Amino acid sequence: MFKVEKDMTAKQNIRLIIAGGGTGGHLFPAMAIAQTIKKLNPTAEILFVGALGRMEMEKVPAAGYPIVGLPIEGFNRKNILKNFKVLLKLLKSLRLSSTILKQFNPHAVIGVGGYASGPLLWMASYRNIPIYIQEQNSYAGITNKLLAKKAKKIFVAYPAMEKFFPANKIELTGNPIREGIENVAGLRQKAIEHFKLSPERKTILCLGGSLGARSINEAILVHLPWLYTQKQVQLIWQCGKIYYAQLQPKVDATQNVVLLDFIAEMDLAYAAADVIISRAGAGTISELCVVGKPVVLVPSPNVAEDHQTKNAMALVQSNAAVLIPDKEAKEKLLPETIKLLSQENLCNILSENIKKLALPQAAISIANAILNDINIDNDGF
Repeated sequence: MFKVEKDMTAKQNIRLIIAGGGTGGHLFPAMAIAQTIKKLNPTAEILFVGALGRMEMEKVPAAGYPIVGLPIEGFNRKNILKNFKVLLKLLKSLRLSSTILKQFNPHAVIGVGGYASGPLLWMASYRNIPIYIQEQNSYAGITNKLLAKKAKKIFVAYPAMEKFFPANKIELTGNPIREGIENVAGLRQKAIEHFKLSPERKTILCLGGSLGARSINEAILVHLPWLYTQKQVQLIWQCGKIYYAQLQPKVDATQNVVLLDFIAEMDLAYAAADVIISRAGAGTISELCVVGKPVVLVPSPNVAEDHQTKNAMALVQSNAAVLIPDKEAKEKLLPETIKLLSQENLCNILSENIKKLALPQAAISIANAILNDINIDNDGF
């Protein structure tokens, strides 16, 4: 039987639920918000609600927070008949969400997107518990659009979000980023030593998102023999856990490539990089703006409403990033990135322009707004 463990003697402590996850783009902002709330109010009790089998079920407990998993998954758009099972899981998740809310009795619920966010926020609004939405993308998701009228505030990362949400509820805060990302300057030597890199070579950091990206991995793999000949260049390649076993035997460890399934020390990875290859998830873009390095974006075509392309174009239109379509990555990605490394003036322009788009205080703004709304004392930052 499900049960939330809660200190019933601490009746005055703030109690918050953060719901969502599934990918790093949802999870990392959630973790940043939680960490900031705990700094502002160390006695706050924070419970995460995620989706069973997703990355949050491992990462959240490792960070020291309790989490409850819902048996929820996304709808199958290709085979409608398979959605009967999905609907049953949704109903079960709604019932479980109601139980979580009744037992934990939160002052507020914060939704960060992902499968688990919808059921928990729906049931919280039904029970008249204040809900807050943190929308990472420039194109709002369906669940957040449906919940917008019930939300007390909606924290967004892009301007002109009034086309999706009530204007009086929107606060432009930016996306919360992982701790330490804003302080990568001065870490280069430590980063070089950590990843066992050559200090004389230019470094490309390749990121396919927390779960990896097949097309980016294939684009790197096809050019590996050529990359080994580029003696002035080295590569840190985060390929994703599901691809690592397949790729590891194909990479010559004696050459200028460091292959990793996942990078926990992202501050050091960013510090080592001269140019970054990345998907265009909203959370990642927010980090890239703060880091301020030249970026080559390869938007994923496998996301709702093609929102990664819209995220990327927001940077491209400000001359703050280079965009390579996913379908062209295999041919162009690595050659164009190495070409960019040789164009010092363009790298400087991209770097300066992307820094102008940074909103580094997002987690603090969101945490303070929520704590002040529910009238819980905090020291502020």
